Amino acid sequence: MTIGFDEDLPTDVYEYNTIRKNMDWEKSGIASLLKPAPVSQHLPAFDSDGKPCFKAYVGSGKLQGKFALITGADSGIGRSIATLYALEGAAGITIVYRDEQEDDDAMYTKNTIESQSSCKVNLIARDVGYEETCQEILDSHLNAFGRLDILVNNAAEQHKVMKVEDLDCKTVERTFRTNVFGPIFMTKLACNHLVAGGVIINTASIAAYRGMDVLVDYSATKGAVVSFTRALSQQLAPRRIRVNAVAPGPVWTPLIPNTFSREEIQNFGSFPPFKRPAQPCEVASCFVFLAADDSSFMTGQVLHPNGGTIINT
Repeated sequence: MTIGFDEDLPTDVYEYNTIRKNMDWEKSGIASLLKPAPVSQHLPAFDSDGKPCFKAYVGSGKLQGKFALITGADSGIGRSIATLYALEGAAGITIVYRDEQEDDDAMYTKNTIESQSSCKVNLIARDVGYEETCQEILDSHLNAFGRLDILVNNAAEQHKVMKVEDLDCKTVERTFRTNVFGPIFMTKLACNHLVAGGVIINTASIAAYRGMDVLVDYSATKGAVVSFTRALSQQLAPRRIRVNAVAPGPVWTPLIPNTFSREEIQNFGSFPPFKRPAQPCEVASCFVFLAADDSSFMTGQVLHPNGGTIINT
């Protein structure tokens, strides 16, 4: 199967998970080094006989003519969001990524999206943790497209620390800058350009609800994202701008092998009832729903694509 990003795709998501468990992964955070790559535009499905398979995502014009800005979109969940938005008819997307180490992933994402859709992709490498660089990101998007309809605050980072006593100030600040300051700064600036019908979607995490013992500061940032989403939705409702979030469970992205040990990677995603991590496309489809008119009566809400873990909200 060689459609779009998902070249050399295994037969189904269960075969994929078996392959994933038995491979050694380089700690790089670079998507192109993951083989098989995380699945960006195929959804796990079942054929008429109940046999598991993958089916290519097919758009239906839900985002026709829209312009989106997506942070952390060179790979992983962000790449899949950008891909599905393009397949749904988005006219232009700005993909934000951290630095030149991710240039190849970002360019591959741009080229692949533009080769299979009419969507134009604008790339910019900036650190979202500072207001001045967020302004540069927004300026780049407006110079490229002139309009903003959808802001997706997806960029995130995490650093495993076994004991809270070992947390250092620089790491905590770095995590909060990317995961909390970034969404706040990007939203503050974007709201000068969003009009009625505009949409903001934040990426939270199951860690905000159940916690992760080796990601204490990361869990705290995702709790902040949930609260930010809820508060902001109330403020922007009179302006008819919707604000929602997605809180994924375990998802197979380049961030995972870059964070955890080989044993942890083998067991990654084993706690939900489905006993496997999600593929990025399974999460990105939630971002399509929240960006489209299908969710016109939803704001301040969090969707939970987490494989069946019960979350009491």
